[in-house]
Amino acid sequence: MLKFFHLSLLLFGAVFGSAARAESVLFLNPGSTQEAFWVSYSQFMQAAARDLGVDLQILYSQRQPEFTLAQARVALQGPNRPDYLVFVNEQYVAPQILRMAEGSGVKLFMVNAVLTPDQQALIGERADRIGSLVPNDEEGGYLMMKELIRLHPPVVRGEQIEVLAFSGLKITPSAQLREQGMQRALAEHPQVRLRQLVYSGWTRQRAYEQARQLVNRYPKVSLVWAANDEMAFGAMHAFAEAGKVPGKDVLFSAVNTSPEALQAVVDGRLSALVGGHFTLGGWALVELHDYDQGVDLDRYGGRDRQLSLLQLIDKHQAQQMLAMGASPDYGVSFRKLSAKGHPTSYRYPFSLQILMH
Repeated sequence: MLKFFHLSLLLFGAVFGSAARAESVLFLNPGSTQEAFWVSYSQFMQAAARDLGVDLQILYSQRQPEFTLAQARVALQGPNRPDYLVFVNEQYVAPQILRMAEGSGVKLFMVNAVLTPDQQALIGERADRIGSLVPNDEEGGYLMMKELIRLHPPVVRGEQIEVLAFSGLKITPSAQLREQGMQRALAEHPQVRLRQLVYSGWTRQRAYEQARQLVNRYPKVSLVWAANDEMAFGAMHAFAEAGKVPGKDVLFSAVNTSPEALQAVVDGRLSALVGGHFTLGGWALVELHDYDQGVDLDRYGGRDRQLSLLQLIDKHQAQQMLAMGASPDYGVSFRKLSAKGHPTSYRYPFSLQILMH
């Protein structure tokens, strides 16, 4: 792991050193090269960069926040600095990155998870922080739970529907927000009872190990809510081993549009899937490119925005997205989304619908 990390830093220095005069962007990907979500996130960004003519580099931290900070230090304080640094406030690394960036001349853009209100109050406004884009994580958690409840067969009056929930990392804002959405949906349905919420660290193996115990502890569970696809599949494996048929005896939900998750929707094993936020990095590049061309983001909907990217994906959409995965540019003209030359009433039309033509 350490060897991989040093190599990634060396490559980073070499690449930006020889860059042409397109604006250079470094994305610090907090995920692992084994995670379908973060790999697809990078691929969508790369498609946007190709179309926009942006010089994009991506470094993965393999879910090690100390790697993210070391990569940021080299990028912000080393000799080959990018014009823009795009990063995620995963495990609350943002304040340290903002401190490192002071006086570096590098402009900052946050995606997926931004400063918490407490962090924002401590740090205040910064001229080098040019914007942020986050998804509707709370709504995503809510939509999944509502859909699971909607699809559950009716129960006799007074009988409860039992749920298990698998969340990510306690200190990840997206996990917290998705949980809050789930709790909001549960509050609207008193006949649905959450038996237990566990933290599976976003991983399939951990969710599988936990679910093996929980399926015996709570034999009446018929709904499983999971904050990502990996954990949903881990739990599904354990329930299947216990003789329960996913999509029939137990309904599962998940977040993310990995090919495996989309196929599980088509097959009926996943009953509720929300996704679409893998596009955030690509949309961020559209805004960065506009900013670099002198566009004032404040005049086009604000520098800091939440996008309703997490939406329920039905079987037809899942089939569409599986077919789309084979196209390297996703069929999107990123340049056409630019606000440059538009009246100030223009709003970036970022959504999953752009991909669904």
